[in-house]
Amino acid sequence: MSTIVEKLQSGPEWLRSWDPENEETWDRRLAWQTLWITTFSLTMCFVAWFLPSAIIPKLNAIGYSFTQQQLYWLAAVPGLSGGLMRLVWMVLPPIMGTRKMVAATTLLLFFPVLGWGVRSMSPTAPYWELLVLALLAGIGGGAFSGFMPSTSYFFPRKMQGTALGLQAGIGNFGVSLVQLLTPWLIGLGFLWWLGQSQMMKIPGKPDREVWYQAASFVWLPFILIGTWIAWQYLKSVPVKANIAQQFDIFRNQDTWWMTILYIMTFGTFSGLSAQFGLLMTNLYGSGNTGIVQGSGATAQILVEGYAVPDAATLVFLGPLVGAGARVLFSPLTDRMGGAIWTLISGIGVAASVAWTIPSLTPDLTSAATLQAGFNHFLWGMLLIFLFSGIGNASTFKQMPMIFERRQAGGVIGWTAAIAAFGPFLFGVGLTIMAPATFYWIGVAWAVMCVAITWWRYARPGAPKKS
Repeated sequence: MSTIVEKLQSGPEWLRSWDPENEETWDRRLAWQTLWITTFSLTMCFVAWFLPSAIIPKLNAIGYSFTQQQLYWLAAVPGLSGGLMRLVWMVLPPIMGTRKMVAATTLLLFFPVLGWGVRSMSPTAPYWELLVLALLAGIGGGAFSGFMPSTSYFFPRKMQGTALGLQAGIGNFGVSLVQLLTPWLIGLGFLWWLGQSQMMKIPGKPDREVWYQAASFVWLPFILIGTWIAWQYLKSVPVKANIAQQFDIFRNQDTWWMTILYIMTFGTFSGLSAQFGLLMTNLYGSGNTGIVQGSGATAQILVEGYAVPDAATLVFLGPLVGAGARVLFSPLTDRMGGAIWTLISGIGVAASVAWTIPSLTPDLTSAATLQAGFNHFLWGMLLIFLFSGIGNASTFKQMPMIFERRQAGGVIGWTAAIAAFGPFLFGVGLTIMAPATFYWIGVAWAVMCVAITWWRYARPGAPKKS
């Protein structure tokens, strides 16, 4: 293993004198160049990771015939694979270095994105094949646990809240970006050259000609550009730590406390981002047989006067709010510390989840009650995204303050890996139990996180004030 590491850590891209805490050995320009290049690649990673969540809610409308449970599982699988892959990527920064890791990871995104485009164009794939593509999409999720620690090596502690918040927040915009652009891209007729069209069934309306593969194919040039830029311009910081040495983080109790907190913040953000569209469709849209019977132009709206929402045009709002909060609140965590904002995040998540629960049982009495329930649901979900985004920023400020530099990178990678199971856990939870029950579990988890944050990190005289 040591020989392999030595070979990987050879070459002109490796910096020989680098200490961000020392102005004489720190190159501010190189640090920020690294941040922006890796952030571009990270955005593509999130696009690839959440591309299935933008496509899956409409699979049946373009020709597939899967059950609700099959669709929930399909949307959950990228979270499972993303979490597992993060356990691999978390140990790569000290071994491969920033340049090789970022360039290779970005290139790997090409294959699942291409696959989803091909299988959207021709809706005949067996279920197992789409499961494989969903698994491969997890490469984009795994990248986070490598990219964030490697970027932390380039910045002094006093700037890591801002730097990591910008990178993670802008990267998270990839979720919103793919969900926002998908409904628009698929309707652009001039993209006919990307392949054959499909006829999408819309409840109560004529079938619409779409090019669903455009939602995938349009990202392929950007992925290749990101690969080339990373290989050309990135450098690597030598961090002396083999795999065994990196695992010493598990002897520190704060690793486990911060893992619990990050599950509340990023686990919630990623889980809801993946399942938001399906949940909206199954509660207030065409997936609820108490609202819509049949499909396409012959579908019958059972609640007179109710306008069925198109989840595809709204689902981007949640990730947009969450990612925006992460970016905007990151500088505040540098000024005020992370713990106080993690505390606020926990209180906000608990309150907004509890407030949303009544809307998870739609009232079908009339169009007015149904619309009011939908509005309640939408605003509640956006509040959850807001407070989880604040917590995403604050926890990433806390970790570099609690741990020494090498351990901080490992803890960032580990917590990010576990929280990446959010889409999978949310998918499983919504499959095996009623949404309201699952949300009450979320309230209990957030309350527990508030107690941990107050006692360990935020109160006067806290053991790890951060």
